[in-house]
Amino acid sequence: MVNSSAVHRLRLVSGPEGVSFLLLLVCSALKRTTDFNAVPVMGMVHGILFILYVVFWIMAWQTQKWDVKRGAVLFILSVLPGGGFVAERMLAKEERGGAAAPATA
Repeated sequence: MVNSSAVHRLRLVSGPEGVSFLLLLVCSALKRTTDFNAVPVMGMVHGILFILYVVFWIMAWQTQKWDVKRGAVLFILSVLPGGGFVAERMLAKEERGGAAAPATA
C-alpha cells in the first residue's frame, strides 16, 4: 500500500475538481441560452480546485517519483471533462497498492 499523503490529497481533490468542471460547462451553456449566469461563481470555484489539483499533482509526482507518462496522463485528465473521476479511480487503485511501483535504477 502506498502511504503518501500527497497522493491522498490529489485523490481527494480530483473528484470535486471534475464535478466543478462539468458544472462550469453547464453554467456556460445556461448563460448563453437563459438569463441564468453562475459562471463567475463556478469559474472561481473551479479555478481554486484546479490550482489545488495542480499543486497536489506536483507534490505527488515528486513524492512518488512517477515517470513522465504517468504524470502527463494525470495532468491531461485534469483538463478533460470527467477526467477528474478517472484520475480519482487511478489514484485510489494506487493507494490500495494496485498500481505498479515506479521502476528504480
